[in-house]
Amino acid sequence: MTSTTVHLAVYNTFADWEPGFATAQLTQHGRTVRTVGLTTAPVTTMGGMRVLPDLALDELDPGDSELLILTGASLWDSGDALAPFARAARTFLDAGVPVAAICGATAGLAREGLLDDRAHTSAVSFYLAATGYAGGAHYVEADAVTGADAGADSGTAPRGALVTAGPTEPVAFAREIFGLLGVFEPKKLDAWYRLFHDSDASAYEVLEG
Repeated sequence: MTSTTVHLAVYNTFADWEPGFATAQLTQHGRTVRTVGLTTAPVTTMGGMRVLPDLALDELDPGDSELLILTGASLWDSGDALAPFARAARTFLDAGVPVAAICGATAGLAREGLLDDRAHTSAVSFYLAATGYAGGAHYVEADAVTGADAGADSGTAPRGALVTAGPTEPVAFAREIFGLLGVFEPKKLDAWYRLFHDSDASAYEVLEG
């Protein structure tokens, strides 16, 4: 049976507003969201909220998950404290389980080499270029991008899809996640995006229809 559990990585200074659009709708559409920390000790978000992780990172198994979400955090740009989460993302992608990364988490994945062969985006191209990664040719100027490993089309086993977005695009980030997981059919997905990104009140009719 395919898992309906989505794992949200939580760590000190994580940007608590970035996954909210996604997790709110996921829980309303049959998914269970579980938080995963480096340990099960409480963490404090960038907004000052304390979160108690449901499980520790060494307990996380891609086989038990539909998606791993990584948010931005000050710690992504101040050392290697969050590198274990980037390595976990590699494990997920190698197992064919998707990963979604926004804001500073994209830099963590760049350092891990996970953006070298996939279409991706971030805050700005030079932010990722500063990591020294080799994927600049695959950078896309877009609010959010879903990219697959280029090797998946060359006879190798698929390694999972990767959603990336910049820090100002939590709604587009959620849109890509919903499209990837089939949360909404395309017409409703477009309406949801227009409602929450553009404040288009006419989208209500489509969503309620």
